[in-house]
Amino acid sequence: MTHLLTVSTPSSLQFLPDPFPEPVPIRLYLKRDDELHPAISGNKWRKLKYNLAEARRLHQQSLLTYGGAWSNHIYAVAAAGKEFGFSTIGVIRGEDHRERDTPTLAFARQQGMHLHFITRQQYRNRTDPVFQQELQHRFGIYYELPEGGTNELAIRGTAEIIPEILEQLGRRPDAVCCPVGTGGTLAGLERAAPEGVSVLGFPALKRFISSDHPGAQLITDYHFGGYAKTTPDLLTFIRTFEQRTGVRIEQVYTGKMLYGIYDLARHGFFRPDATVVAVHTGGLQGRSASLDAND
Repeated sequence: MTHLLTVSTPSSLQFLPDPFPEPVPIRLYLKRDDELHPAISGNKWRKLKYNLAEARRLHQQSLLTYGGAWSNHIYAVAAAGKEFGFSTIGVIRGEDHRERDTPTLAFARQQGMHLHFITRQQYRNRTDPVFQQELQHRFGIYYELPEGGTNELAIRGTAEIIPEILEQLGRRPDAVCCPVGTGGTLAGLERAAPEGVSVLGFPALKRFISSDHPGAQLITDYHFGGYAKTTPDLLTFIRTFEQRTGVRIEQVYTGKMLYGIYDLARHGFFRPDATVVAVHTGGLQGRSASLDAND
């Protein structure tokens, strides 16, 4: 069994001198959280770290969480359970995936996760006390993780990104940027950011509720149609970025954020020569195979 503290932090901070299809007047650094762990990478490790420690402190043996059939969170929890000695239960949205696994669900099964499929209506009502009682009756005692992994302990973990950046950079950046799903990484960044550092969140969701993030600026123009949706323009941008930097990204979260930074910079959003740090939140298990096509 791997000890929780053996996962390497901090992640590296990489300067990217010319990452975009055309030059823009900013200095871009990439916080390489994608390198924290092969399967529990990026913000998923940050979110899980203190939750796993709390589950162990409480002598819990099982983790139960929620997600869709392509969920990075389901993938990461399954891997974390296998590595750190917890049994895992994934409550999966949509019975239509019961007969045929997605690659994400197949990986989760390989790691030993028990998959419990429910209807979309049940999923929407998953916090209902009656449904919660049904889960407890079926699975017994477990440590519950919310969809996406965001809770107070998760925010404690993502808040550690900021002091790492400050120490590695040796000064304050002008802006720190992250993709946004459930908002846990953004919440950690805004909690820890010192005065004078802008925190920018790039939602991957078409409809993202921003009321819980008063200390950050949400940039909502780069969702490319909504969660898990993409366009040929975005895919071309990602291929170009990868060719110029050698850094692999994906089209759901980090690719959209980087496109947004590029587009904002070429339209004068940042001051000239601004230092911008982008957080690579991992999620490469969800990378589209079309990014490697020769078209």
